[in-house]
Amino acid sequence: MGWLITKYMFTAAVVVLVSEVAKRSDKIGGFIAALPLVTFLALIWLYVEKQPEAKIANHAWYTFWYVVPTLPMFLAFPVLLPRIGFWLSMLSSIGITVVCFGLFALVVRHFGIELLP
Repeated sequence: MGWLITKYMFTAAVVVLVSEVAKRSDKIGGFIAALPLVTFLALIWLYVEKQPEAKIANHAWYTFWYVVPTLPMFLAFPVLLPRIGFWLSMLSSIGITVVCFGLFALVVRHFGIELLP
């Protein structure tokens, strides 16, 4: 149980760090947020918990493919925000991401990459 609490605390600290830095600097906050910190932490936790290398490698592989369809959201959100407000922009961004992911999964399936079960 102590290990799980440690993981939660450390991972939460990363999110808090990003939000606190972003308050002071949009550029540095964005840069830190763009770093794959959550993925690095997940890979570290998998390794420390003695998961097989294949599992760790698969996590990195699928993370790459799942990140690509999220990118349009980062362009849409700042355009939508002044027009429809924060919460509708967030909801719209989620919808955009879901649609992009579905379309992306269909496209990459033709190349032998299965993202959907």
